Amino acid sequence: MAGLEVLFASAAPAITCAQDALVCFLHWEVVTHGYYALGTGDQPSPSDKKSELLPAEWSNNKDLYALRYESKDGSRKLLLKVVTVEKSVIINVLEYGSQQVSDLTLNLDDYIDSEHLRDFDRTYKNSEELRSRIVSGIITPIHEQWDKANNVNCPQREFPPATAREVDPLRIHPPHPHTSRQPPWCDPLGPFSVGGDDLDPFGCRRGGMIVDPLRSGFPRVLIDPSSGLPNRLPPGAVPPGARFDPFGPTGTSPSGPNPDHLPPPGFDDMYL
Repeated sequence: MAGLEVLFASAAPAITCAQDALVCFLHWEVVTHGYYALGTGDQPSPSDKKSELLPAEWSNNKDLYALRYESKDGSRKLLLKVVTVEKSVIINVLEYGSQQVSDLTLNLDDYIDSEHLRDFDRTYKNSEELRSRIVSGIITPIHEQWDKANNVNCPQREFPPATAREVDPLRIHPPHPHTSRQPPWCDPLGPFSVGGDDLDPFGCRRGGMIVDPLRSGFPRVLIDPSSGLPNRLPPGAVPPGARFDPFGPTGTSPSGPNPDHLPPPGFDDMYL
């Protein structure tokens, strides 16, 4: 803890109680983390000057200490207040720029021997623990919040906007040349085409459990829509390619499978 003894010797005339000794230790810790003392009180004063020593009249009020600090690069300013409450002190630090606050409460008897305030070697107890608590409770939180606030305010790296081709989720890739000439269904005579639609309903395979006479792969004679009617149907009554049951007997024309090739169960039972 180089420098603390020199600081203690320079401030010894003003150290008359335990809280004075603690504030002296606290000041030394803040200075070793890259700060200068400016002065006392909440507001700037014409007499302010950067120094590693405690400012004049720093211990006039034993119940409330108020010290102002500035980092060596001038980027941060701190307001440090120490309030005495019986045998404890409450340390409060405000960083002006980010308005971040950190607090720490210490028991004086744990770290200061008030019976030997004139002897530096016996004034402080558990010095390493005291230093660790000040760093973790005061210094580190202020620096972390400062770094976080600076990262938020820093301009973010800009990237060029994506083109419509890059972001369009509905864009359909063009088919490959060799696939555009393929038929939309597989060879119905293939040994593995049966049941293809049932196994892959969203794919391009064909061949369900029911035979499709329109896509059987064999030549067939077109069915006359007007078969069995006294007159012919008007043009357009049956859309091209529509599947339907003939209105009457189809005659001798080889029209394909019997319209009743899938009768319901018991269709020939007269008692149903």
